[in-house]
Amino acid sequence: MTSPIAGGVDCDLHPAVPHLTSLLPYLNDYWRDQVTTRGMTDLVSQSYPTHSPISSRPDWRPAQGKPGSSLQDMQAQALDRFAVSYGICNPLYGVQMVFSEDMADAFCRALNDWLAKEWLDKDARLRGSIVIPVQSIEKSVAEIERCAKDKRFVQVLMLVMGDMPLGKRAYWPIYAAAERLGLPIGIHAGSAYHNPPTSVGWGSYHIEDYVAQAQAFQTQLTSLIVEGVFARHPGLKMVMLESGFTWLPAYLWRLHKFWRGVRMETPWVDRSPQEIVRSNIRFSLQPVDAPPDPAILNRLFDHMQSDELLLFSTDYPHWQFDGDAVLPEGISPDLVRKIMVDNPHATYPRLRQPAVKETTP
Repeated sequence: MTSPIAGGVDCDLHPAVPHLTSLLPYLNDYWRDQVTTRGMTDLVSQSYPTHSPISSRPDWRPAQGKPGSSLQDMQAQALDRFAVSYGICNPLYGVQMVFSEDMADAFCRALNDWLAKEWLDKDARLRGSIVIPVQSIEKSVAEIERCAKDKRFVQVLMLVMGDMPLGKRAYWPIYAAAERLGLPIGIHAGSAYHNPPTSVGWGSYHIEDYVAQAQAFQTQLTSLIVEGVFARHPGLKMVMLESGFTWLPAYLWRLHKFWRGVRMETPWVDRSPQEIVRSNIRFSLQPVDAPPDPAILNRLFDHMQSDELLLFSTDYPHWQFDGDAVLPEGISPDLVRKIMVDNPHATYPRLRQPAVKETTP
């Protein structure tokens, strides 16, 4: 087993909202009344069915409540266990599924405030991602600007399956705000379920949804590149979370071939797809969708032609590796340090800044 080194950055932790009522203290009077009057119980997507084996390691599953809902468990099972210096919290809660812009905005504000109060305030190692109401671009920008005053928020979080391709110009104000404030965009596996999770319609089983996530990441990466997001925002970093990465070399070969053939269609794409990915895109380590042979995995790293693309992650409390083997076998010590320390710090500039919250005079 390749052992982690102390002082790394876990880029994908999932604190779970115990229940919708946990957000009530962070909602205003109107929305608190709406939740109670309507009898709303929870906002749970199907990305990780609660009792499926992949949703939690057996020894990480609490006797009661959702996996990931206890700060003490996260501290013992992830932060302390892997000796990380920082852990980035990406709350996966179904606020993106509602259709109302106002309701989505209220729930996102409450979720971000809950994360700051219940998690970031209680462990100095924790950092947060800003969950935004993508149903409204204007409200998303406002929420980014509001939360960005707290330097402990280091990223903006979106889902890979939403209502339209992420390269569309409607989303560009979100990217402009993130770039201006030094925040990467984290694109996480998951869906708002407003559209089928596969390109050919609705499947019957969770595995169809889960496997289709990698195809969604490929589709979104193509959209981001060919629409010209990184020509307009060259300083913007995007992190693909739970996307897998072994598909990347073959995907880039194919995209590069067709970009060369029809590049007159998108003259604003002034660099090759490979160059754009190496400068602007990063990938979380887990899940490592690779053969167990270390020689094959290292050959794949060679095909990626960069040691700066991968970021350490445990995906806590989800279970993507055997035991504590969070790093695949056969990785060199130099690459372990790049993945665990150097690459995350280069991707998230706020990790190098004091963790303070600006006060409004």
